[in-house]
Amino acid sequence: QFKGVPMFVINNEICSQCGECQDICPCGAIEQQPDDSFKIDAEMCSDCAACQSVCPFEAIEEKEDDK
Repeated sequence: QFKGVPMFVINNEICSQCGECQDICPCGAIEQQPDDSFKIDAEMCSDCAACQSVCPFEAIEEKEDDK
């Protein structure tokens, strides 16, 4: 990841924990946490935005990396 490159994060206040993002992710970058929330592993994420396009609640947000 480079500065200014978008990365995706899951807003767990909006997320319904349906798992559709995890199912569609081609990189396996989305993991369910012990509290049932989901988290995107930035190292594994290819920034394809498949997860964002499939989320029924628009809980996946694009953020700029500050590295």
